[in-house]
Amino acid sequence: MNFDIFSTRLKELRVSHKLTLQQLGDAVHSTKATIGNLENSNKQPSLSMVISLADFFNVSLDYLVGRSDNPEIK
Repeated sequence: MNFDIFSTRLKELRVSHKLTLQQLGDAVHSTKATIGNLENSNKQPSLSMVISLADFFNVSLDYLVGRSDNPEIK
């Protein structure tokens, strides 16, 4: 997984959905601090966190982790 791409895409998705760090954290049963650390590449996400984020934003896991540029779920 390319953590820089993951971090960038996570922040882009959060901002495009007009969510605060707190709102996204609450939505995926996490914290504002954890989401912030993920967006700043200070923390690596668990597999369950990546799945939760992909499900929440309705994007493919491959897109979120940088293996594809297509966010659509196939």
